Amino acid sequence: MLSLEQKIVREGTVLEGDVLKVGSFLNQQLDVDFLMEMGNEIARIYSGDNVTKLLTVESSGIAVAVAAGAIMHLPVVFAKKNKSSNISSDVYSANVHSYTHNKDYDIVVAKDYINADDKIVIIDDFLANGKALEGLIEIVGQAGATVIGCTCAIEKGFQGGGDRLRAQGIRVESLAVIDKMSPDSIEFRK
Repeated sequence: MLSLEQKIVREGTVLEGDVLKVGSFLNQQLDVDFLMEMGNEIARIYSGDNVTKLLTVESSGIAVAVAAGAIMHLPVVFAKKNKSSNISSDVYSANVHSYTHNKDYDIVVAKDYINADDKIVIIDDFLANGKALEGLIEIVGQAGATVIGCTCAIEKGFQGGGDRLRAQGIRVESLAVIDKMSPDSIEFRK
């Protein structure tokens, strides 16, 4: 998605540890009109795939998933990073490691929200090492549902998570894939 690549170059900042800060439009402040453009692109990618639900993990993936859900007229389910008192004990769960926070989370989705008939697209804001997507794929598998594909707004291709998932036969459709980045330049996969 060329417009996303341009926005990353214009507004993104590369920080130490291969962290890309895009807080001005995706992670802290949301450019709602641009999110809807991303939602339109996700809807285009999966048109004709009979998707029934979108799945993400809290919190930064929710905005992208809601934009796609609004365009596709589909419910958005999000995995919680911590089981709270308002979630029943009847959940699907998986352990994931966050690259950005360098922390492990037990993500959970109540069994009420995903069932074996669902055809799911998993959506997240970033794809680095692929652990969040793997955890969400595991949850979909526990439900007996089908993963149609995974879409991330920004994939850090040089970290290999997306390529590893693709090698396993999982459809990964990232809107922008960064192959190399430094504080002075960002190179996108063509």
